[in-house]
Parts: sequence; structure tokens; C-alpha cells
Amino acid sequence: MENEGISARVINIHTIKPLDEEIILKAAKETRAIVTAEEHQITGGLGSAVAEVIVKNNPVPIEFIGMPDCFGESGQPYELMDKYGMTSRHIITAVKKILKKV
Repeated sequence: MENEGISARVINIHTIKPLDEEIILKAAKETRAIVTAEEHQITGGLGSAVAEVIVKNNPVPIEFIGMPDCFGESGQPYELMDKYGMTSRHIITAVKKILKKV
């Protein structure tokens, strides 16, 4: 993304509870948009927790990368990540989409 003039910050949120609300709010204020990415169900996962913090304190556009609300399948990890929209390509697409909202 840097080659396309897009600057991004990556934050490793290693636990949902306790959630590091301070770093999330700082990022929201400085970047004016958030994209969450997780290898987990979006519903009730990291994205939901981040969205709750954002909406209560500093609403900014947000996009979610993760497992949609459906039953998973067996297969090769990369193929499944691609099928369910969780690869770096999908993250880049989400970033470009959200930048149009800022």
C-alpha cells in the first residue's frame, strides 16, 4: 500500500478482554478510519469489540475482515482464507474502500 501512497498503522490486539481501548482510540483519532482483521467470526469477535469502543467514543468509518456468519469448511488454510475474504488482498481492498469514506 505504501507504493500507492497509502500510509497504514498495524496494531496487534492480542486479547479482546481486556481490550486496549486507549490504543484503539488513539489510532481512530489519528487515522480517522479503522480496518479490523481477524481469523475469527466477525460477529462477537475483535471487530465487534473495536466497533463498540469506536462508536461510544470517536465514531469513524470501520471495515471488518474475518469469518462471515456462516459454517466453515475443511480445506487448505490459504484457500479457506481466500474464500472467506481474509487475505492481504482483501485487507488492501477494505483499506481502499474505507479511504473513500474519510
